[in-house]
Amino acid sequence: MMAEGGAETEEEVRNKLQELVDKLYHFRDHYFETHGVEDAIRKQYDVKEELEQTIALMDETDDAWKNKAFFLMLKGKALNVTPNYCPDAEEVLSKAVKLDPGLVEGWNQLGEVYWKKMDVIAAKTCFLGALNHCKNKVSLRNLSMVMRQQRSQDADENSRNIMDSVKQAKQAVQMDTRDGTSWYILGNAYLSLFFCTGQNPKISQQALNAYVQAERVDKTASSNPDLHLNRATLCKYEENYQGALDGFSRAAALEPSWTEPVMREEQLLDYLGRLNGLLSNKGKIRGKRLQNMLSSLNPSLLGHYGSSGGLQLKLLGALQPGKNPGCVVLGRVVFSLVPEERVPL
Repeated sequence: MMAEGGAETEEEVRNKLQELVDKLYHFRDHYFETHGVEDAIRKQYDVKEELEQTIALMDETDDAWKNKAFFLMLKGKALNVTPNYCPDAEEVLSKAVKLDPGLVEGWNQLGEVYWKKMDVIAAKTCFLGALNHCKNKVSLRNLSMVMRQQRSQDADENSRNIMDSVKQAKQAVQMDTRDGTSWYILGNAYLSLFFCTGQNPKISQQALNAYVQAERVDKTASSNPDLHLNRATLCKYEENYQGALDGFSRAAALEPSWTEPVMREEQLLDYLGRLNGLLSNKGKIRGKRLQNMLSSLNPSLLGHYGSSGGLQLKLLGALQPGKNPGCVVLGRVVFSLVPEERVPL
């Protein structure tokens, strides 16, 4: 409804501006629903072009609205659509929260700007500020990311930060179980917990389950290169090498300018190539030395494991995939191969 004299009401202006910014973010987040993976290299350019059009349309708004907090917040949010730090976004969002300190979305957007600026302390302050006004999933999941980036000389403090990160991410998921981003961030929190607390297989599975749930409830999660890279990292650790290679390859395809997935895939292929070579030639051990090693494999070396509790000596070829209860094997180490990242397997 138009106000008297044909001027737009404040609610109409708000709705129009909100629709413009929502459309911009929908274009970014659903890009691969209308474009093929082969267009991934163009995504950032296309989003930037869409951003310029959005800002131009927003600037057509009557000057009377341009110093209002909600306008500045939405303009800052639009400028913050790109993955890189934007000083203009920081400027207008800072003005927005000064004009309206209770503007929760403004604090969240400003926190994300500081995050991109790698100012972790300022980002944390913004997310906590938003939570002081209103408990919301965006602040909780962003705080989860911040907690994982806080580094200390105290190992116990680092562990507490990781545990807090998991706690915040869980709360975000509980607030909206249909939010794929919250599930993805919970997966990342479990991933960090897995590697910082002794590689408990249950935690690894919780991370994988969270990534699966992210894709199940939100189809745009499948277009997140970080999700594929992080899941591939777990797959590699668990020696699911095909899953790891698929993940690195998918991440590289979705973000062609990102060099890390390509590097990690190449490292894994090199590792597997060397591993296959060493397996096929028995660690390059030949002739008499190999025969001596084999002949020394006497069951007496098993000690009490060879004669107690009904354990049965089995050849490697007789073992089944998975657990083999009641079985014991005897062998010699013929080679050792260390992966690039030095994570113990």
